[in-house]
Amino acid sequence: MSQRTWDTVDQYFASALALEDPVLTAALAASEAAGLPAISVSPPQGAMLNLFARMVGARRILEIGTLGGYSAIWLARALPAGGRLVTLELDPNHAAVALANLRAAGLDDKVEVRVGAASETLARLHAEGVEPFDLVFIDADKASNALYLEWALRMARPGTLIVIDNVVRRGAVADAGTADENVRGVRRAIELLASSPRLDATAIQTVGLKGYDGFAMALVTGP
Repeated sequence: MSQRTWDTVDQYFASALALEDPVLTAALAASEAAGLPAISVSPPQGAMLNLFARMVGARRILEIGTLGGYSAIWLARALPAGGRLVTLELDPNHAAVALANLRAAGLDDKVEVRVGAASETLARLHAEGVEPFDLVFIDADKASNALYLEWALRMARPGTLIVIDNVVRRGAVADAGTADENVRGVRRAIELLASSPRLDATAIQTVGLKGYDGFAMALVTGP
């Protein structure tokens, strides 16, 4: 198997299942034109997030790592009337692109983009006494994954679904002696998933347009 095969299969699924539309395509094009890195979730992954949100009946979603807003569009489309997505982005330029893409998608009234270091914006969110989130999607700097997971747990409830992207790191996650801080950050998050009495978790390897990687997901089971 090769990357070409994985790409072809993802493209087939996207076409056969009608996972792309002009709004999503335009969001990716705007991100590329603005010089953002091409690291958005793939169309099948975006659709998966949308389905997850609908499966748990999410009314409040937290996204850590906005980039150009592609995954935010998928998530916000799953929200019912009155639903809200709060998405956190470090880079002001990325946030501006995301806001424009969300506006073009007609979703800016459902989405709040907060700019700044997620460690700080998460602390402010918690201090504001926000209602618990029903779904949390963690897709920012991998070195801080465990920190983001800890904050997510503080703003979760029993039944909250937490999804962490990019946990396989092309297989490097299995290397206990790695010096790569991104991999070490993923491993710390996996250890927290395993040790928290509030969580039931798993992790899945994937191949596709994003290469060889995967995601972890956890259900909050206790207060």
